[in-house]
Amino acid sequence: MMNIEIKKDYKFIDYQKSINFMKIRIDEIIKGTNKELIWFLNHDHIYTQGTSSSKIEILKENNIRILKTNRGGKTTYHGPGQRIVYLMINLNDRKKDLRKFISIIEQSLMDFLKEYKIDCATYKDRVGIWVIGQNGKKFVKEEKIGAIGLRLKKWTTYHGLSFNINPKMNNYDDINACGLDNYKNTSLKELGIEIDESKFDEEYSKIFLNKLKDLK
Repeated sequence: MMNIEIKKDYKFIDYQKSINFMKIRIDEIIKGTNKELIWFLNHDHIYTQGTSSSKIEILKENNIRILKTNRGGKTTYHGPGQRIVYLMINLNDRKKDLRKFISIIEQSLMDFLKEYKIDCATYKDRVGIWVIGQNGKKFVKEEKIGAIGLRLKKWTTYHGLSFNINPKMNNYDDINACGLDNYKNTSLKELGIEIDESKFDEEYSKIFLNKLKDLK
């Protein structure tokens, strides 16, 4: 059940090439000819628009490419300093509960952030991970640090999580990220925490794999 491959890339992976790779891989997972996969990677600057996105979420066009994609969700930003975690997991071998699977992704990141004394919350009407305080002090308003967008094929998941380690936050200024127009995005760097991508990969994968055991 937990025979899952973990793949880590530290160079930029073209967004469309990553989608093509995932489509092939999930077909192999469904056929039983390849392992499930957790893929840590980076994309260069790009705005992606999910299946429920709208043109009005692009507030101002700039030199960053805009691409429609087949994941769920609305408009978001990917770029340097943001870690992507694509999760190709076969729910046929587990409980077929997508909401529970999303909750595991969220809770894993919340547990990771708790180790750095960052308090987070999730909201039913806003999928993702929101920072509500730090070192015991509550923020006036929550700030988003992680976004989730998934797609499902024959109960096998792909796409996944994006997490802000140290991206340039002004790249969010020209969009309503996740369709929300009155909320700020944040990052570990903005919260005064410096870690490298490999440390995040190691710590998050360990927490996620442990929690995935509950999906049965």
